[in-house]
Amino acid sequence: AAMKIPAHPQRRNYLQQHWWFVMQLLHYDLFGVSMIIPLLSHHVKALGASPTVAGLVGSTYGILQLFSSTIVGSWSDVVGRRYSMLTCLLLSALGYGLLGMSTSIALFVLARIPVGLFKHSLSICRALLSDLVSEAERPLVMGHFNAASSVGFILGPVVGGYLTEHEGGFYTSSFTCAAIFLLNTGLVWLLPWSDALTPRANANYNSSAMGSKIRTVASSDMWDLFLVRLLMAIAIMLYYSNFSLAMEERFMLKPKATGYLISYSSTLGALAGCLVGPVTKLYGNDMPALLLHSTVLTCCLILLYAMAPSVWHVLLSSTFFAISTTIGRTCITDLELQKGGAHASGTLIGAGQSVTAVGRVLAPLLSGLAQEFSPCGPPSLGVGLALAAVALLLVRVPKWDGRCKRKEAKLDKTHRE
Repeated sequence: AAMKIPAHPQRRNYLQQHWWFVMQLLHYDLFGVSMIIPLLSHHVKALGASPTVAGLVGSTYGILQLFSSTIVGSWSDVVGRRYSMLTCLLLSALGYGLLGMSTSIALFVLARIPVGLFKHSLSICRALLSDLVSEAERPLVMGHFNAASSVGFILGPVVGGYLTEHEGGFYTSSFTCAAIFLLNTGLVWLLPWSDALTPRANANYNSSAMGSKIRTVASSDMWDLFLVRLLMAIAIMLYYSNFSLAMEERFMLKPKATGYLISYSSTLGALAGCLVGPVTKLYGNDMPALLLHSTVLTCCLILLYAMAPSVWHVLLSSTFFAISTTIGRTCITDLELQKGGAHASGTLIGAGQSVTAVGRVLAPLLSGLAQEFSPCGPPSLGVGLALAAVALLLVRVPKWDGRCKRKEAKLDKTHRE
């Protein structure tokens, strides 16, 4: 649906005209990825890896994302969203194609390299939307973005789970995902890109501009936000890390049934994305308080999943987990852009993704070690990390509120003068 967004007239018109097009990119991207993600643990195990080795292999993607996220985000600020998006989609397609030929652990690791370095299409989309909208409407638009992201996860796990029950199903899923990324490359190439999307001066198109943006973010006082992002990223990844495998070991649930459960959760996540705007207004745009409450709820739901005695308790946990994580993800992104400034939105979002990438490095390792003791080990560890995030927010939120009040007072004084 078209959206009313009070931004620069050219940018507003562009987004209203091509909103459906951008959302289709998201749907296809996440549909392809969600066919693969739930099957990775099964595939690595089928290749003969122990839980600890599987954790080490899984960390490859996170290590590469750690180093590439901020660089690619800043690069997209400099060269523009279109060319960075085309590059990322093409090389991601190559990675998923190689994954379809991974008959050994070595080939599996090789296939994860291009994906780890260049799977930043969603981050570039977020930066594009941040370019196009005003700060007041950003939570609403990011909520719709997260809703569209969740829609992509509705059918993917079901299709992937269905295919994996047939011979060669994982390889079929991988090649299908590669084809989807090639399709998205064509869509981005065909999408008309307005001059309003590239307002930066030509002098900025150089490596010093990219380095300057990275230094600006690195020197900002955002350690608390990034630490909360890291703790919650690891906690959420531990929840999902062995989800399909744990459901089979704990409740004898087949991958196809687990795919339905993941799709159900994603459907609720999509609906939650549409509720972000109204919920933000209900909180009076108090994003720190909303982040704190969503984090507390997420912590409780991970605990419920870890202790669940039946599938029905897992279903209850999944129902509200999708909602709390969608709201929390929107809050943390908006707070980062508020504190860091939208002048380097690609760099900021890339920096946030680098922090998340640290979680992608640590989560598989921690999950593999925890699984050596129990299938419930990863989510149990996630509860502890989520509690640490809650404690940090309880300490830091009052300081954020104080800064906001001082900033507002300064602005009021400036307007009076």
